[in-house]
Amino acid sequence: MHSSATSPPYRPHRWCCCRRHRQRWSLVQSSVLEIHPWGATVSDPNRPDRMVFDLDPGDGVAWDDLVAGAVEVRERMSASGLASFVKTTGGKGLHVIVPIEPKVGWDEAKAFAKRIASEMAKDVPDSFVATVSRKAREGRIYVDYLRNQQGATAVAAFSTRARPGAPVSVPIDWNELPSLGSGARFDVTSLLGRLSALQRDPWTGFERAARPLEVAGRRPRRRTS
Repeated sequence: MHSSATSPPYRPHRWCCCRRHRQRWSLVQSSVLEIHPWGATVSDPNRPDRMVFDLDPGDGVAWDDLVAGAVEVRERMSASGLASFVKTTGGKGLHVIVPIEPKVGWDEAKAFAKRIASEMAKDVPDSFVATVSRKAREGRIYVDYLRNQQGATAVAAFSTRARPGAPVSVPIDWNELPSLGSGARFDVTSLLGRLSALQRDPWTGFERAARPLEVAGRRPRRRTS
């Protein structure tokens, strides 16, 4: 279950790597509730194959505003030639996931994500911030781009959260977002009902949608009133 990984400037470490279902059961038996993977594969840990935009709403942000924020990220990704998928976090927020071909390093991925977050904060300062300060987040959405730096993680799809009721991070279709009402909409009790009722996987085509990050380039910023 462990694989050695060297990621300069870090020293070699040993990381948990589950390749088989029974190894995931071992995590359950060890009382692991949350799984937070890197945005890269174990075979190529220094080149991410996805970016994560973590939308963290401050106090006073309505669900509709959070949905609008996720759609804003999606539209900016589309304008850059990139596809995007969305999931709940099992907490207050949403994750917009952007599959990319693993051709660039973490520094390039982080720089791109930071630029998008900073442009959103500049274009719509009443709605978005790109700084960690909690005071600055009140009534606005923190667009956390730091999930895209080396060593950072994001909660996995279908991971439970170590919170009352055991909410679950769940992949969602974009059309479903407005009706959910919360990033903690699903928990271990309600998730099975959702899965049995699904007609299709909302993340169908995720891997095929990956594009080189280079296609994003520097395009004119989209301004939102």
